Amino acid sequence: MRRLHHPNPEDILLTDVLYALGDPVRLAIAQRLAQKGALPCCELGVAVPKSTLSHHLRIMREAGLLHCHKEGTQHINSLRRADLNARFPGLLDQILDVAMMASQPVERVESQPGEAEH
Repeated sequence: MRRLHHPNPEDILLTDVLYALGDPVRLAIAQRLAQKGALPCCELGVAVPKSTLSHHLRIMREAGLLHCHKEGTQHINSLRRADLNARFPGLLDQILDVAMMASQPVERVESQPGEAEH
């Protein structure tokens, strides 16, 4: 079995991390792992073909976002939170927080009659 490439913490680049999180599927994977912890591929909750999921996970792993190890027949994925926080303090949490807020429906407050609109 070939070994999966995981960059050393000092080799993780900001541009690679931002690129990896710039895709909605990869961002959803990161959010799910942040909420649930380490998960096998089949529990990541994204509705894409296996080959597409493998592609997304490879991009995330090679960017330094994920650590992947094998347990039996499954690959277990987890966020490299400590490495990312050491390299870019608070970045991952900020991105995930903003993504979570953006996915929440915003209630529109209607102005009362006679109130000025801004």
